[in-house]
Amino acid sequence: MRFVIVTGMSGAGKSSVLKFLEDINFFCVDNLPPALIPKFAELCYEQEGEIERVAMGVDIRGGKLFNDLFHVLFTLEKKGYQYEIIFLDASDHTLIKRYKETRRSHPLSRKGSIEDGILQEREMLKEVKSRATYILDTTNVLTRELKAQINRIFMENQHFESLVVTVCSFGFKYGIPVDSDLVFDVRFLPNPFYIQELKEMTGNDAAVSDYVMSFQESKDFLKKLVEMVEFLLPLYVKEGKNSLVISIGCTGGKHRSVTLANALYNALDRDKHTLLLKHNDIEKDTRHRKQP
Repeated sequence: MRFVIVTGMSGAGKSSVLKFLEDINFFCVDNLPPALIPKFAELCYEQEGEIERVAMGVDIRGGKLFNDLFHVLFTLEKKGYQYEIIFLDASDHTLIKRYKETRRSHPLSRKGSIEDGILQEREMLKEVKSRATYILDTTNVLTRELKAQINRIFMENQHFESLVVTVCSFGFKYGIPVDSDLVFDVRFLPNPFYIQELKEMTGNDAAVSDYVMSFQESKDFLKKLVEMVEFLLPLYVKEGKNSLVISIGCTGGKHRSVTLANALYNALDRDKHTLLLKHNDIEKDTRHRKQP
C-alpha cells in the first residue's frame, strides 16, 4: 500500500495536492490529528488490498497535536509501515500575497501579522521538511503544473528531484524579475525589432526565432548556457535548493529573450528535471518603447 502524508506551509497548496491525489484514486483524509495516524494506518493495512493508496493532510491547524507527528512517524516505522511525505512550500512573498488575495488570516497570526505567522510556521516545520520524501515549491507553479508534478510522481513513477527549474524571459524595460536566481542579458544579439516584418511578432514565432538563432553568437551563447546550467543543477539539488529561476532578458522581453528562453527550456532534460517556462513581458505593449 502507498501511504502518503501531505504537509507543509499553510497556503502552499496542500488542499490542491490532496484533491489531485483523490483524482488518481487515493483515499484522502484531511487534518487528522497525528496521534490517530498509527491507528488509521493499521485500519487501512487490514483491508487486505481493498485500499491500495492513502493520503492524509497534516498541518499546524492541529495546534499542539502537531508536535506528536515525529513520535507518530517513529511508531509507523517501528510497526513496519512504509510512508512518504510530500512537503509543500512557497516563498514568504508568495504566501503573503495569497493570504491577502483570499483575505484569510494565517493560522498562527491571530494576534500578529501574516509574516510573523509564516516565520513561526517555518520554524515549526523545519524538521518535517528535512525528512520529506518530496519537496514541492509552488512559488512559480500554476495549478495545472502542480497537478502534472503529482501525476508524474504517483502515476508515471518518474524519477523526482525537488528542484523546480523555471526558465523565464523578461524585458529590462519592465525590470528584472524579483525572484530571479540567475540573470542573463541577451541585448548583445541582433534585434528583430528593427526588421519591419518581424517587429510585431515575438520569439514564439518561427520567423523571429529563426532570425535570432541564425547568428553564430546566438548558437555559441546557447551552447555555453546549457552546459553551465546542466553543470549547476546537480549542485543545487545536492545543496537542497527547491526552486531555481533562470531569467533571460532583452530590452522589451518580446523577441530575443523569448527565443533564448524557449531554446534553453527545450535543451534541458525534462526526464531529469521539473521544468517550467514563463514569458513575463511578451504581451506588454511595446509600440512606444525606445530601443538601444
